[in-house]
Amino acid sequence: MTPEPTALTGTGGGANLADILERVLDKGVVIAGDIRVNLLDIELLTIKLRLVVASVDKAKEMGIDWWESDPALSSGARRGELGAENARLRARVAELEQRQEETR
Repeated sequence: MTPEPTALTGTGGGANLADILERVLDKGVVIAGDIRVNLLDIELLTIKLRLVVASVDKAKEMGIDWWESDPALSSGARRGELGAENARLRARVAELEQRQEETR
């Protein structure tokens, strides 16, 4: 017995999963929602949820590139962060050495 064709298998003229995923990543999808917890008309908690599903190229077109500057996600950002920390430490050492020479 053959399985019934479905839209996900690509038989029967329907779009297959790869086509759907390609369209979503090409165009992008935004899902947004807010959760608010109130007690006697006093807002206790607000949670704003935003989800963007898109390809990296599409996200960059939209101006979304936070992963490039996040040290947890980007080795380039880690190097930049380490370089900045190194520069701060060198300046601090130079300052301390200068103070020590002044007190002699």
